[in-house]
Formats: sequence, structure tokens, C-alpha cells
Amino acid sequence: MSERKTLLLSQQSSWIVCNYVNATSQIQVLRIANIPNWYFERVIFPRQRFRFEAPPDADLEIHTGIIASAILSDKIQCNRLHIS
Repeated sequence: MSERKTLLLSQQSSWIVCNYVNATSQIQVLRIANIPNWYFERVIFPRQRFRFEAPPDADLEIHTGIIASAILSDKIQCNRLHIS
């Protein structure tokens, strides 16, 4: 999946480093869709850890299920996933 970042570098300086673990036995699709002009989507396999940078007000959507019919199973604010 592709990643498209069009935010200005000055905006990216306030981003936070986040960590997410797929603790399920299913493939998940992670998506951030609430940030204007920015698209983020990744496929995460069972028990895989994923570290990423995002704006603190971003919401991470977790879609779980088979690829053809994944459903939104959770939404987590990225500032709750922040690691120091």
C-alpha cells in the first residue's frame, strides 16, 4: 500500500512516535483518515508490531477480518499509542 504525505515539514516536527501491536490471530488494516491532505494505510499481520509517526490528533482505525470484508473493529487516538 502506498503512503502519501503532503503536510509541510514544519507541521511534521510536532508528530509523535507511536507503537501498535496486532494481538489478534487475524490480518488487520491500519488506517489514519482524519488528517486532511494525508493518507496512511498499512497491512499488519498477526502478532506483528508496528512503529509509526503521526500527528498527535490523528485517529488510528483498525479494520479486522478477511480482506474482502474487513470491518472497523476499533479506533484509537494516536496520542494514546505514543512512546517516548
